[in-house]
Amino acid sequence: MRYCISKIVKWHPGLRNFYSANSTVMSHILQKNSNGLTSTSDVIDGTISKMFATSCEKFPADEPVSNMLVDSFGRQHTYLRISLTERCNLRCQYCMPAEGVELTPSPQILSQKEVLRLANLFVSSGVTKIRLTGGEPTIRKDIDEICLQLSKLRGIRTLAMTTNGITLANKLPRLKECGLSLLNISLDTLVPAKFEFMTRRRGHERVMKSIDAAIELGYNPVKVNCVVMRGFNDDEICDFVELTREKPINVRFIEFMPFDGNVWNSKKLVSYSEMLDIVVRSNKGLQRIQDHPSETAKNFRIDGHQGTVSFITSMTEHFCAGCNRLRLLADGNFKVCLFGPSEVSLRDPLRCGADDNELKEIIGAAIKRKKAAHAGMLDIAKTPNRPMIHIGG
Repeated sequence: MRYCISKIVKWHPGLRNFYSANSTVMSHILQKNSNGLTSTSDVIDGTISKMFATSCEKFPADEPVSNMLVDSFGRQHTYLRISLTERCNLRCQYCMPAEGVELTPSPQILSQKEVLRLANLFVSSGVTKIRLTGGEPTIRKDIDEICLQLSKLRGIRTLAMTTNGITLANKLPRLKECGLSLLNISLDTLVPAKFEFMTRRRGHERVMKSIDAAIELGYNPVKVNCVVMRGFNDDEICDFVELTREKPINVRFIEFMPFDGNVWNSKKLVSYSEMLDIVVRSNKGLQRIQDHPSETAKNFRIDGHQGTVSFITSMTEHFCAGCNRLRLLADGNFKVCLFGPSEVSLRDPLRCGADDNELKEIIGAAIKRKKAAHAGMLDIAKTPNRPMIHIGG
């Protein structure tokens, strides 16, 4: 048995130091496992990924927030994601069906004034981070003015945006001037032909240009979101990791998640433990970063790399216990859980003349109904939910 472990550690250069530092734990594993180890995946799936589990207890508690933002389990929701539009200039296969989706008519989309009023309600109650999503937020004509006004809200610490990067490079200098402080750029392949297949559009070079533009403007890190799908881009994991060697890029590998119309299948899912295994095999000096309790990603440094690598494990290791996120959809619906079908309209009472206190009561009641955790992986796939293009990235 000990010979088997030694062979695995030798095969995994990145595990040599880890084994030395955790020899007592590894010895315990050897004693507990009477059936033998048959593959590296046995170690990764059963043990190593758990050893890399987040340790958050040293972090101080965040400042208290309004009771409106506290659910029945004591979670404080200080992070609001606002979808500015359902429209997009790509047609990503995991985001919408091939035939497209019916979009909400423009008059029913929140206006700039409505977005700002609702955002102010949340920020004045304790929200400190806002992320703008879509659709593709950069195609909204008033995106720079929205950023400028949101960044001026008293209490806001971080104004972030998730974008596909197609039109970002030219707009980013102005967006930064308007207060955009954090950037996530979605990119699922480094191969132009694959990009065109997945997105049903061209534009790979423009996305790469936007990543470089963000680095030049001083965004650090530039977060690159990569949804990993078996048989499509799982062979590019190490290529994505290589992006972090010389540049301040945080590559975020995301487990493939089910939404209406994206033909999710468990066979397409590449789990966190499997992705971690691939990274460990090819990179020495992998070190776990201690994360904030509300962090959605499991973050790692690699010796000699300027950037970092992260894994978002929504399907295999959910992070519901520390969830601090809320969602305001482009049509004004309010959603407290990405995978939960429940929504409540804030647009309708807003347009019917509801005052701030009435809106806060609706928001608070929805948050109090938030469940302790979302359903299991297979149950999520069976639960009706809107396409991601409607919910917001």
